[in-house]
This record gives sequence, structure tokens and C-alpha cells, in this order.
Amino acid sequence: MSRRKGRPLAPEEEELWRAVKKTVTPLRPEKLTPPPALAAAQPEPERPLVRLPPATTAASPQKPALPKLHPFGKRERQAVNRGRTAIDGRLDLHGFRQDEAHARLSGFLHYAQAAGWKVVLVITGKGRPGGDFQSLHDHERGVLRRVVPMWLSLPDFRSVVLGYEDAGPVHGGGGALYIRIRKRK
Repeated sequence: MSRRKGRPLAPEEEELWRAVKKTVTPLRPEKLTPPPALAAAQPEPERPLVRLPPATTAASPQKPALPKLHPFGKRERQAVNRGRTAIDGRLDLHGFRQDEAHARLSGFLHYAQAAGWKVVLVITGKGRPGGDFQSLHDHERGVLRRVVPMWLSLPDFRSVVLGYEDAGPVHGGGGALYIRIRKRK
């Protein structure tokens, strides 16, 4: 702490300052010089600088790495689009608020994993059609369309979701997602 230039310290302040200095170990002792008033008043005996060993932190337990998301391969996506791979379940989130949609999506995906499903379709919708005030603010359109992929990337869903892709035109295009379900361990 630096002292303001200006008024000199009162005798009781100097005494208090000396007491505080005795309890503190300076970080850089070579740069520390005592104020001239204190140095002339009473020379202090030099005491050896005691350096404490660096604090050892206990090794924090490593959090298990989150499983990676694996997007659909070209052939897998074509098989789902063309109906060769069955869609085991569908969830339509039209008209739900974000909190309701999140709860329904979480429950649905956990149920799908417990049931042993492989691929599900989640319909988010594309947002309101243009032509009104809403079309001027395109970033506000399709809230669920934007947030559901973000949710699927969160740690809460990583244990359930293996990967996801936009659905093909047959199943809703950009307003729906194919989601691959991870096998239960």
C-alpha cells in the first residue's frame, strides 16, 4: 500500500504502521525502501526473509470427458430420408415456450434411450411466416429452431444424444432435426 504524499504520519500512526510492517513479508524486498521519516526515527534490525514453499494444490479429480457428438454420415442420412431406416419416435415442439420445450425434449430423449430407439425426429418449426412486423426481425424468428441444437450440445443431453442433423424435406427440412440416440450403458 502506498502512502499519500502530503501530511506526515502522526506518532501513533507511525507506530501502527511499524507493527503492520513486521507482520508482512514483502513480495519484492529489493524494491522496498522505508519512508525517510521512519528510517531516521528508529532503525529496525534486519531479519532474514522467510520464503514459504509454493502452495501445493491437491490434484483435483478430473471430470469425465463429455462424449463427442457424431453427425450422421451421408449414407445414414440418405437411409433416414428415404425411409430405409425407420424413425422410432417423433416429438413436435410447435407452440411451446422454451422452458416447456426443454422439459419435453429432455423427457422424450431419456424415454427414447430407455426404450432402445436409434433415431428420433424432433420438429421445432421454422418460425412465423413473413409479411408482418416479425419478418423485419428475422433473428427473432424460429426461437426453438435456434435453441434446440444448442441444447443438444449441452452436457445434460450428451449422455443421451449421439448426433443430430437437419431433417430432409420429406420430414420438415430446416424445421426439424433427426437425432441419433446413444445406447444405454
